[in-house]
Amino acid sequence: MSKRALINYLSGLKKKELEEQLIDLYVRFPVVKEYYDFVFNPKEDKLVQEAKTKIANEYFPIKRKKPKARRSVAQKYIKHFIKLGVEPSLLLDVMLFNMEIAQSFSLEKNVPNTFYKSMLNSFKELLQHATLHGLIEEHKDRIVKIYTLTQENNWMFSEEFSKALDIVD
Repeated sequence: MSKRALINYLSGLKKKELEEQLIDLYVRFPVVKEYYDFVFNPKEDKLVQEAKTKIANEYFPIKRKKPKARRSVAQKYIKHFIKLGVEPSLLLDVMLFNMEIAQSFSLEKNVPNTFYKSMLNSFKELLQHATLHGLIEEHKDRIVKIYTLTQENNWMFSEEFSKALDIVD
């Protein structure tokens, strides 16, 4: 069904029928419920804290011995927050936290080459987000610190990290 067809269908419904359909969607689909819960009661700080806890647990697990260190966990939260419309500076905070915790992990563990490529992609994404929303100045210290650690610890793709930061300047 196209958007236009949906608009035509919805405009033909009475208010009571429309309410019933929305309630049915709310009950049937957890995504719809989550969206409306967020819209009417956006506990962004709680969501951000939950995401940070899960991301930290990927690198420094509490219940298991071996870390999984999957970037996909952080990416899932970031994409989810974008869909929900979480405030841009809070989203950037999660992105920065992901990079910081990954850097701490890389200092303690031997990580594969794919880890560095993945972190380069995360770094580029956070720079794009920060630039798009005018948050570079506000978070410049953390961004520079992340960049500096990549250079000091001779991370793979350090040249690309440098180029990504140059684009922002």
